[in-house]
Formats: sequence, C-alpha cells, structure tokens
Amino acid sequence: MQNSHSIKLLIADDHEIYLDGLNRHLSGNGIYEVVGLVQNGEELVQKALELHPHIILTDLRMPLLDGPTAIRNILNTLPDINCIILTSYENELSIIDALEAGAKGYITKNMPKKDLFTALDQVSKGYPYYCLTTSTKMIRLIGHSKFNPYSDFKKVEFSLIEKKIIQLICEEKDNKQIAEQLYMSVRTIENNRSRILKKINVKTTAGIAIYAIKNGLYLLKE
Repeated sequence: MQNSHSIKLLIADDHEIYLDGLNRHLSGNGIYEVVGLVQNGEELVQKALELHPHIILTDLRMPLLDGPTAIRNILNTLPDINCIILTSYENELSIIDALEAGAKGYITKNMPKKDLFTALDQVSKGYPYYCLTTSTKMIRLIGHSKFNPYSDFKKVEFSLIEKKIIQLICEEKDNKQIAEQLYMSVRTIENNRSRILKKINVKTTAGIAIYAIKNGLYLLKE
C-alpha cells in the first residue's frame, strides 16, 4: 500500500538482477517507496518527469543516455529532485561529471545495506553524501571540480581546535596521530570529530575534507 508521506524513489540500472535486489532492499520499510524501476537513461528522464520522485538512484553507465546526461536533463526541468549516483567501479571523471550535473553524492553498489539508508536519509534532507570508500584522489578531484553543494548553506562557525582538527583530517591523520600532534587525548579528538560531523551534516571523513576544501578551511596543494 502506498504512503502519501513516504519518500518516493526512482531507480535506474541496466542490470535487471541488481535492480530487483535493490527494490527488495528498499520495499516495505515504511519510509521509502520505490515508484519506478528503469533500465536506460531515456526511460529514466521520461519516468522522472512523469512521477516526480523525491530521490533518484541511478547508475553511471546505461544505454541510450548515461547517468550524468540523464541527471542534467531531469534537473533542467525538476531542480528539486535529489540524485545519487550508483557505481560499481572507480571511474572518477564520470563521477565528477555526475556531481557537476547536479547529483548530491555517490555510493558504490557493494555498500552495506545500512550505508544505503544513511545515504538516502542524508540526501532526503538536502545534504550531500560521499561514499565511505572515497579515495584521496577522489577528494582532490571533487575539490578541484565545479561541484559545490555548500554554496547556499549557512556559514558554520568552528573553534580554533576544531579548525586544527579539520586541517589534520584533510592531511589524512587518524585520531591517534591528531591527538599526539595536538597534545590531547584520543577521546577528546573523537568527541571533537563527532561535533564537526554534526555541525556540517556529513557522515564520513571524506565529507569533512570536501566541506573544508569547498569552504576555504583547507587549501589543496598542487
């Protein structure tokens, strides 16, 4: 039975077995309602304009239209739809293309089920989501890209210690290394990291780094 208050999902992937599996994962949870399953980019655009979903999950590579092109076409007409890219491979430039087209984030197809729901929850609230396995190279590419989901967000204030921790996170230091460098306990660093995540509404270390780069808290070295 359909729930008028549920978050409507449209899913696109050219592999029918994966599409069916994703549909089963998402069905019957009471929050998300799968309103359509499509297997090519042209059908994705058509169904999006017809169904007006809240969130689109789409593969990067599909027949007729690829994911980034479909996203551009959809958001030109329906800019409020939130799009998440599904990918099974590390094609960084295609992911960047999708983000610049308007996707709010990306996740890998082999992610744990709980991470899928975390991504959906995050994006449904208007915040970006970055895959837990986001590489340093990917962070740098996003940092140099035109993608900036934070341009319309309210400015967040950080303490001096939080700023130092953010910079060290961007330098790939773990909690123990940060604690040693700042002469603090690991528990204190963990608490500050949790506070930073909450302040900027991200779920991953990559999210902290990308936020910092896009908001001038950390400058990428060439």
